[in-house]
Amino acid sequence: MFAPHQRVTVPKNAGLLKKLLAFSGPGYLVAVGYMDPGNWATDLAGGSTFGYALLSVVALSSLTAMLLQHLALKLGIATGRNLAQLCREALPRALSVALWLLSEAMIIACDLAEVIGTAIALSLLFHLPLPVGIIVSAADTFALLLLHQKGVRYLEALVIMLIVAIVGCFALEMLFSQPSLSPLLRGFIPSPGLVHNPHMLLIATGILGATVMPHNLYLHSAVVQNRMHDGSLKGKKEAIRLATADSTIALTLAFFVNAAILILAAAAFYTSGHRTVTDIAQAHQLLTPILGVGAGSLLFAIALLASGQNSTVTATLAGQIILEGFVHMRVQPWLRRLITRCLAIIPACAVILTMGNAGLSGLLIGSQVVLSMQLPFAVIPLLLFTANKKHMGPFVNRRWLTVGAGCVVVVIVTLNAWLITTTIT
Repeated sequence: MFAPHQRVTVPKNAGLLKKLLAFSGPGYLVAVGYMDPGNWATDLAGGSTFGYALLSVVALSSLTAMLLQHLALKLGIATGRNLAQLCREALPRALSVALWLLSEAMIIACDLAEVIGTAIALSLLFHLPLPVGIIVSAADTFALLLLHQKGVRYLEALVIMLIVAIVGCFALEMLFSQPSLSPLLRGFIPSPGLVHNPHMLLIATGILGATVMPHNLYLHSAVVQNRMHDGSLKGKKEAIRLATADSTIALTLAFFVNAAILILAAAAFYTSGHRTVTDIAQAHQLLTPILGVGAGSLLFAIALLASGQNSTVTATLAGQIILEGFVHMRVQPWLRRLITRCLAIIPACAVILTMGNAGLSGLLIGSQVVLSMQLPFAVIPLLLFTANKKHMGPFVNRRWLTVGAGCVVVVIVTLNAWLITTTIT
C-alpha cells in the first residue's frame, strides 16, 4: 500500500519529544477530513440559523472523533492490519462485499464535497465559472500525488502547512467578528431544541456526519503503520501512546476550525439578522460588509481553497486503502483518483445545469448527511474488532472503553434512523 521508502524510522533511544515528532503526521492527514468543505456548509447553516446553540454538537462530535480515531490507530498498530483488511479477512464474504460497496459510496460522497468546495473557492478567488472550477478540480490533486511518490513525510509536511494556513485565517476571522463571550460559552451546553426542533436535529446530524468522517477510520488504521517502531509489546504500547498524542493534537486544531466557522456564522450572520445563510458563496459576499474588514472575505476564500486541497489528497489515500484492503486490488493512485473524481463531477455538473449555483449548497449538505448515514458501517466493525482479544491480544479494549464506544454507536445509529424516517415522511 505504501512503498518501503515511505516508512519513517522512529529512533529507539531518543527522548520523548523526538519520538513524538517522528510520529507526528498521520494524525494531521486524518484531521484534514474533519475540516473539509462539507463541514463549512453544515457549520455555516448551524451558526446562521441557530446562533451558538450547536457548538455543543461540534464539541461532542470532536470528542467522538478523538475516541474513534484512537481505536483505529490502536487497531492498526496492534494487529498490523487496517480496518478494510480485517473486514475482508474476518467477516463473511457477502458482508465484506456489502461494506466495500458502502465504503466506495462514502468516498464518492466525500469527494463530492471537495469538488464543490474547491470549485467555489476558485470562483471566489479567481472568478472562474463554477463548471470550469469543477473541471479544474479534477486535475488539482495529481501534482500532490506526485509529491507523495517522493515520500510520505513530504506529503505530511504540505498537509500540516495547509492546516496552519486554515487555522491562521480563522484566528484572524475570530478577531474581526468579535463574538460575544457569554452566549458563545452557553452554546457548549446542549440545547433542548435538539429534541424538539427537527430542523435543528437535521443540521446537527449533518454536523456529526461532516465532523466524524468514516473514511478516516480506514485511513488512520493504515497510515499509522508507516512508522517503523519497536515491534515488542512495550514498543507497541509506546507507539499507541505517541500516535494517540499526535491524533489528539491534530483533531484539537480541527475542532478549533469547525467551532470557528460556526462562531463566525453566528457572530456575523445570526446576530445581524441574516439567518438563512447556508451558502458558502453568500457567506463570502456578506462577510466584508458585515464585519467591516476587507480581508474578511479574502481570508474565508483562502481557507476554503486550502481545505479543499487538503481533503482531496487524504480522500484519495483513503479510497486506495479501502480498495486494496477489501478486494486486494492494486490500482494506480492517479487512475483511482480519476474514476472517483469523475463520479463526483457528474452530480455536481448536473445540479448546476438544472438548479443553478444555488443548488450546490443543498448538494454539499446532502453529501454530509450521506456520510453520517455511513458512519455505523465503519464504526461497528471497528468496535467489534478492537473489543475482540483474538485480534487485539493484550491491546483489547477495556470494558469501560467498549461500553463508552458502544454508547457512541447507539447514538449514531439512532440519529441515522431518525434521519431516514424524517426524510421518508
